[in-house]
Amino acid sequence: MQLTTHSDYALRTLMALAVVAPEKLTVGQVSAGYGISQHHLLKVVQQLSALGYLETMRGKAGGVRLAKAPEQIRVGTVVRQVESDLGLVSCLRSGEASCAIAPVCRLQRILRDATEHFLAELDGYTLADLIQPKTQIRSLLRLH
Repeated sequence: MQLTTHSDYALRTLMALAVVAPEKLTVGQVSAGYGISQHHLLKVVQQLSALGYLETMRGKAGGVRLAKAPEQIRVGTVVRQVESDLGLVSCLRSGEASCAIAPVCRLQRILRDATEHFLAELDGYTLADLIQPKTQIRSLLRLH
């Protein structure tokens, strides 16, 4: 299974904000810390805000911060909400054409089960679990 860059950036953004919580950061600070596209990160922040994970503030003193405690944010839930389609193969993706053997295919069921196990594993972790050691992550992202 492979997550999209969008999901990767969403999790990394949440981690950066968690290590400075309850303080805020600008999208530019997060972008610079990870060396990733600020333009793409803006889209990620908009989605995370719409989902209720982030609080955004405009203006000169603006930025973003977590809207929930890191202990309340389940990694599996974030992935489910941010990832547009978790189908490993075309027959598991929404809107894709069906395969000729779909009615009797065991592979389809096995891959669906594997995806559910993957997400169940992620459900066992919160954002708080991902940000240890907090001080070192903060330093590596240059978020002093």
